[in-house]
Amino acid sequence: MDSSDDLTLLFTALSAACDVDVRRRMAAAGHHEVRTIHGYVFRHLLDGPIRITDLADLLGMTAQGASKVVADMERAGYASRSPDPHDSRVRLVSLTRRGHEAVRISRRARADVTGELLATLGPEGDKLITALRRLSDHTDALPDLLARRLRP
Repeated sequence: MDSSDDLTLLFTALSAACDVDVRRRMAAAGHHEVRTIHGYVFRHLLDGPIRITDLADLLGMTAQGASKVVADMERAGYASRSPDPHDSRVRLVSLTRRGHEAVRISRRARADVTGELLATLGPEGDKLITALRRLSDHTDALPDLLARRLRP
């Protein structure tokens, strides 16, 4: 099979190119510290404060690993820890205003990248989206990715 016909390679290449473009746009907007792992944490913090141990379970990592990622996000100003009002031994992790801003900018950057790519295809863009949705439905890829059960 020719590599230009290999869906896995095509999806991987396009995903990497889109990721680079989104990161470039985020950096231009003042968020050069955002890393891929932060996206997983952002997703879980959007629902509100969470205990490190619960976050670690959702991320499929140790509490120590999750704590290290959160510390990195705290240094960048994206997350903060505070005592649990019901158990002072427990620390809750929350998104800061800067964290929420990074999420908004990331979403806008992804929408802009998507719009530019679809504009390249013209009217064929709608057909591509429909075909990709069918493939995603067949594999459960999008629901698994959004639930953070599938890692890019």
